Amino acid sequence: MKKLSFVIPCYNSEHTVGHVVNEIEEAFQGNDRYEYEIVLVNDASPKDDTIGAIRKIAKENPRVIAVNLSKNFGQDSALMAGYSIAKGDYIVSLDDDGQNPAKEAWKLLDKMEEGWDVVFGKYKVKKHSKFKNFGSKVNDLMADALLDKPKDLRLCSYFAMDRFVVEQMLMDRNSFPYIWGLILRSTNKMTNVYIEHRIREEGKSNFTLMKCLKVWFNGFVAFSVKPLRFSALVGVLVAMLGFLYGIYVVVKAVCFAEPVVGWSSLMVALLLIGGIILIMLGLLGEYIGRMNLSINNTPQYIIRDIYRQTDGDLRKN
Repeated sequence: MKKLSFVIPCYNSEHTVGHVVNEIEEAFQGNDRYEYEIVLVNDASPKDDTIGAIRKIAKENPRVIAVNLSKNFGQDSALMAGYSIAKGDYIVSLDDDGQNPAKEAWKLLDKMEEGWDVVFGKYKVKKHSKFKNFGSKVNDLMADALLDKPKDLRLCSYFAMDRFVVEQMLMDRNSFPYIWGLILRSTNKMTNVYIEHRIREEGKSNFTLMKCLKVWFNGFVAFSVKPLRFSALVGVLVAMLGFLYGIYVVVKAVCFAEPVVGWSSLMVALLLIGGIILIMLGLLGEYIGRMNLSINNTPQYIIRDIYRQTDGDLRKN
């Protein structure tokens, strides 16, 4: 019988993660295809007692492993921490807010059995907020442009992977992990299946503008040099425009004896070019800064505690 691991990053989900675990139990308990475990990773939730909630779940359920990170590292790092502990032949990742019905995992797993390395869910109707839908769309477009994602593949936070892909991902020690980039780099055997999506029943999304920008930066800085190539292209185009405009000014002054005027337009050009230079320098600095942090072995995550039930008691590893 194959081993199955559910990995769920938890952040301010004290009142929802228990429902997610109960749904998994209802959908998979007693099945004859998989032994399963549930790895809950608390990403140092600051606003509630998420760690208390997942410790209680682990105490009551021997299939649950509760992981507590030492600080907030972000969802992708929390997933990597969970993958480092998960022992399954297949690993299913889903959110902690209850919007992903646990029974839909069967569709992902049935597709995996056909020989795919990764199967992403694809929502018929997305029930996220407009802002999160926009962020997901931009993220998808970025993956198309910078990470060479297949055009017909839709990325989703509800997905299943086989052990091979997870082991390739865990070999990466980049200080700023980007889950989808790691997956896309590991295999081309990926596909989608349609799954249902529910409205969030409690609380509000933790998906903020700053988190959205952080994900985008991780995606295109850590996994692609195309932004640097684009910077070089912009520099060449600006230089060509400046050269052509210089020829125009000289010809106009020599052939038509017109004085060179236009202080306002000159200042606009200087500010525009100066702004472009500063943006490109900032982008280059972002690459160099991340390289420095990675060289100095800045960790992707730090696990403070791991809780498992042993002989009816909750033990801390």
